[in-house]
Amino acid sequence: MSNWKLFFTLIILHAHATQIFSQPILFSEYIGANFANVRFSDVPINPNIQFHFILSFAIDFTSGPSPKPTNGKFNVFWDTENLSPSQVLSIKRQHPNVKVALSIGGDSVSDKAVNFTAFSIDSWVSNAVSSLTSVIKQYHLDGIDIDYEHFHATPNIFAECIGRLVKSLKQNRVISFASIAPFDDGDVQRHYMALWRSYGRVFDYVNFQFYAYDRGTTVGQFLSHFNAQLSNYQGGKVLVSFSTDTSGGLKPENGFFTACERLRSQRKLNGIFVWSADNSKVNGFRHEREAQALLAKGQ
Repeated sequence: MSNWKLFFTLIILHAHATQIFSQPILFSEYIGANFANVRFSDVPINPNIQFHFILSFAIDFTSGPSPKPTNGKFNVFWDTENLSPSQVLSIKRQHPNVKVALSIGGDSVSDKAVNFTAFSIDSWVSNAVSSLTSVIKQYHLDGIDIDYEHFHATPNIFAECIGRLVKSLKQNRVISFASIAPFDDGDVQRHYMALWRSYGRVFDYVNFQFYAYDRGTTVGQFLSHFNAQLSNYQGGKVLVSFSTDTSGGLKPENGFFTACERLRSQRKLNGIFVWSADNSKVNGFRHEREAQALLAKGQ
């Protein structure tokens, strides 16, 4: 190879590497599920990272004391008084690095488990595309997160319903990004890994709930769990996570950020997400500030 060809090859490789490693790293936070009077503007936002709020939750159940499945017709169950469409627009105008998504599913509604239920694949997808498109446009949202944790459907039916939904929303340019939020439970993993095998290409992030592991998780155990999920969701951007409620996993005070630094040294740190802003308000979002500072340091 001539010196000139080598010179230009090195320039191209350098530019490619710079593009890969200078992409904004992601911080995400769930908000609105506990009706704790938290607003977007309460949460600290570092301008040097990519920031996603995830409204929790939109659920395909009826409201009221005895909620029932609606076969894909979604209703809003987050704190709409403090997290309204106008407030979504306002926070995005104030902070150009902010996007807002909604999460569908969740654990429970009115103390009743939110079971994924589809009368048929075609009818569920049709209803879900229509109802979620309406909510997403009303609230000026950018993305969707999948957080079903209980199922009255086979893994294959779940995979087809959710995969077709997200594919349609992306093709219609209703959303620009999508994520899934599984955790280490046999039934949950069977459903999400079936979805990943068939439709993994339509998801941008894996918001794996590492806080669902046991309390007292060590740094070494956390890193082992992370690598296991990288293997389960091959090719996906798996985000690390901690909770600010009483859930388990590796807490910030017990070495979470040490684990993040190790992952960053291995170029495996795709971002951090937190459950949730509702629980963090009482502590002044101390750990959110620390997490974002760590991510910004690597930009």
